[in-house]
Amino acid sequence: MSVLSLVLLALLLLAAGAALWAQRRATTALARASAAEARGAGHARCLGLLAEELQGPGLALLGLAGRLGDPGKPVEAEARLVLQLVDEVKEVLAASAGPRSLSEEKVELAPLLQEVLAGVTAQLGQGRRQWRLAQDFSGLCVQADRRALRGALSQVLARAARLTREGDWIDLRPVVTSETLAIVVEDEGAGLGAEDLAAGAPTETDRTRGLSFGLAVARSLLEAHGGELRLEAQPGIGARAWLMLPRTRLLPG
Repeated sequence: MSVLSLVLLALLLLAAGAALWAQRRATTALARASAAEARGAGHARCLGLLAEELQGPGLALLGLAGRLGDPGKPVEAEARLVLQLVDEVKEVLAASAGPRSLSEEKVELAPLLQEVLAGVTAQLGQGRRQWRLAQDFSGLCVQADRRALRGALSQVLARAARLTREGDWIDLRPVVTSETLAIVVEDEGAGLGAEDLAAGAPTETDRTRGLSFGLAVARSLLEAHGGELRLEAQPGIGARAWLMLPRTRLLPG
C-alpha cells in the first residue's frame, strides 16, 4: 500500500471517528434536553396543583374575614396575599405554556355557570355573595372545550368574589351580537386593582392589554377559542368583565 493510500485511510478513519464523536455528543445533548423538558413539565404541574390547592383556603379566609366585620381586616389582608400569590403562579404558568389544544364539545352555558358558581361559593366558606344569573342563559349552547371554558369562568368569578364584600351583588348575563357571544360579569366591588391596569393614562377604564394574575389565564383560554377577555372598571363603583367568543361557536339549543 502506498504512502498516499495510508494517508487517505488515516484521514478517513479520523473523519469517521470525528463523526461518531459528534453523533454521540448530539445524542447526549438531546437526552439531556429531553430530561430537562420533562423536569420542567413536572415542576409546572406541581406549581399548578399548588396554586389550585391554595386558592380554596385563600377564598375561604376572605369569606371568614367578611363575616368577622372590622376585626377581620388582618385576616382579609393575609387572604389577599395568598390569592395574589396564587394568581402570580398561574400567570407565570400561562405565559410559559405552549399553544393549547382544545377538546371541543357542545356545552350548555346555564349548567356550566351554575357549576362554577357553586365551586366559587364553596371556596368562600362562610362568606356570602349575591349571584344573579340571567335567565337568558337558558338554552344557550356553544362549541367549546368545557374544561377550558370552565377554567376561564372560574378565574373571572373568583376574582369578582374576592374584590367584593359580604352581601355584594354580582350579575351574569349574556350579550349576543352579529359577531360575538359574550358572558358579562358585573360586580359592585372596588373596580380593578392597580396591579391589573396597563401603563397609560390613569383615567382609562377599558383595559384589554396588560392584564395580570388569574386574568391572564382566563384570557389565554378564551384566545384559544378565538375569543378575548375585556375589562371595564371604575374605582369605587365596580367592574365589568366580558368573556367573548366568536358568534360562530353559538349552537342551536
